[in-house]
Amino acid sequence: MIKLDPAKIKDIKSRLQIKEPWASIIIFALNILIAIPLFIIIHQNLKDPEWPFHIDRILIGIVLLVSIQLVLRLMKNILIVSIIFYFIALIYGSLFGGYGFNAVFEDYRSMVYTMADDANPQDIIISKLLPFPNKSKIIDAVDYTNPKVRNFALMATTKYFRDVKGYRKQRRMIQCFAVFKEIRNRWNYVDDPKGKEYIAFASESIQHFSGDCDDHAILMSAAIRAVGGTPRIIHTGGHLYPEMLIGNKADLETANYLIKEVLFVEESRGKEIHYHIDERGQIWLNLDYTATYPGGRFMSEEILGALTFN
Repeated sequence: MIKLDPAKIKDIKSRLQIKEPWASIIIFALNILIAIPLFIIIHQNLKDPEWPFHIDRILIGIVLLVSIQLVLRLMKNILIVSIIFYFIALIYGSLFGGYGFNAVFEDYRSMVYTMADDANPQDIIISKLLPFPNKSKIIDAVDYTNPKVRNFALMATTKYFRDVKGYRKQRRMIQCFAVFKEIRNRWNYVDDPKGKEYIAFASESIQHFSGDCDDHAILMSAAIRAVGGTPRIIHTGGHLYPEMLIGNKADLETANYLIKEVLFVEESRGKEIHYHIDERGQIWLNLDYTATYPGGRFMSEEILGALTFN
């Protein structure tokens, strides 16, 4: 049986200890470094009660800081070991695609930006039990596997935002935004023939980028689906328009930052991001032809039905 020399144990402990005032400084810095990712995780997974000035988030932050400070004080004798393990975890996440330095920075920046910015969430949508107009024709017209549609979508992703770096997880979202930008820049609104509802296939609309609201919604949905996105078409009675699935609250925060600070800075300056939340808590951005950026203002608020393509 191996006996440990008490003197050696005491010597090891003394080597692991950090003298004041450096111990307090390091504990405070480590507290901040630990609190930020923990706060992000809690923020992303807790429902926002929409208290004034985000008081609930402020209280959570204070409780986190105080709690972590107390724990680190109790671990003062092995502070160096704690620091080493913390940085090993972040380095491992950075190297192997987990939650690393870049992820912490991007999530924190998006979260703070969104909390300080205005957004305009609409009421939860539960589609009414009404027939979707021309449903079968619209489904057929969203011909996203057609080579013309696929090639157009690929062209858009090489034309816009290709050089945006640091958002590997949001690559598909950014590419869908590129598709939106190309269609938005080229679309020409033209009415259907008088007295007739004409449903154009996406592969047909690509030829002239012209048509009415349902033709636009069909083309946008097909092109977004062609690059892996999930679109849906909203029916409001006298209008159809497309939306794009963003994901959860954390994804919305990232999308909001990307739209207003990276991709559509001029178009969205001083404006709100408009979106819908469905019955499963998923978030959808407005992509109507009247919007100059993803999440632009809705042309019509009434919702009579939704046709999802996934």
